[in-house]
Amino acid sequence: MKPYKFILSGGGTGGHIYPAVAIADELKSRYPDAEFLFVGASDRMEMDKVPQAGYKIKGLWISGIQRKLTLRNLAFPLKLMSSLLRSRKIVNTFKPDAVIGTGGFASGPLLQVASSKGVPSLIQEQNSFPGITNKLLGKKVNTICVAYDGLEKFFPKEKLRLTGNPIRKDLLQVKHKQIEGKDAFKLKHNKQTLLVLGGSLGARRINELIEANMSFFETQSIQVIWQCGKLYYNQYKHYNDMPCVQVHAFLNHMDLAYAAADVIISRAGAISVSELCIVAKPVIFVPSPNVAEDHQTKNAQSVADKNAAILIREKDLDTEFQKAFSELMSNADKQNELSKNIEALALVNATNAIVDEVEKLLKSSSLSI
Repeated sequence: MKPYKFILSGGGTGGHIYPAVAIADELKSRYPDAEFLFVGASDRMEMDKVPQAGYKIKGLWISGIQRKLTLRNLAFPLKLMSSLLRSRKIVNTFKPDAVIGTGGFASGPLLQVASSKGVPSLIQEQNSFPGITNKLLGKKVNTICVAYDGLEKFFPKEKLRLTGNPIRKDLLQVKHKQIEGKDAFKLKHNKQTLLVLGGSLGARRINELIEANMSFFETQSIQVIWQCGKLYYNQYKHYNDMPCVQVHAFLNHMDLAYAAADVIISRAGAISVSELCIVAKPVIFVPSPNVAEDHQTKNAQSVADKNAAILIREKDLDTEFQKAFSELMSNADKQNELSKNIEALALVNATNAIVDEVEKLLKSSSLSI
């Protein structure tokens, strides 16, 4: 039998890219001879991150619709038509056996074309509130893998599969990499380490919080790995001159960063929450209030309600952060309790479950030929 061919599409943020890479890695482990192609938006971060993960990628000229009237919106119909035509050419040339979408602008045209041509297709929705691309694709694709109950409000119930969110395999071994992680970041082993994550592009309010508390961290004898995002790196890179602070636009070795951390401050996007459950370190969630249906706050609240993380809303950071942080850092029992409780929420087999669904599509497709 000829080797399988898979197209994966998803991007714009790490929350769409890394699930696609995790699915590809699992497919590759099951089908070592398979051929893979990623399709992303030509000006977004997937064009760098996917090749770094060892996969080929083609770009589409596509972007989202802005919520306010802008000149960029006037170009959207032209971009969409261009992306549909290029997607058709990609699908016709590559001839995939299955197509998988993980969200983001580029997955819309690609999955639309693939499903209209009868290619077995699957989307993976990470959030409790789907984005517009996946909501539209839900009517077209064969299978929809989700991480939350209750999504039949948005998708055909018979297509839904509750799998959880795919996680990179290297995160499953984080517990055993603490020495390696601290060495990789040249950290002192006798000092507690704070890891700050604001997402791949950065989080303005979290960055402001960290900057405002530099002297506080120093008095607490905390060393900081600060992923400020590429949009903010030039603004904060001068803090690299401080002996116990490292500022990064992006962290390419997330497993080692997680391993080095004693406590983590993070946004509460769906993939971040899923990863942090696997990593099982004490977490302070600062959810973004600027997302659809405030789903980051809902994500964080669901974990905090199980005494598995600390939730501080942006509006409360100035009054609550220092007290909550110092109490956590000085209380080893509290740290252990949070770690144990968040680990209990982990869905470690999500990637396998999603690839099982891909295999079902492959089998049903071969039977129908």
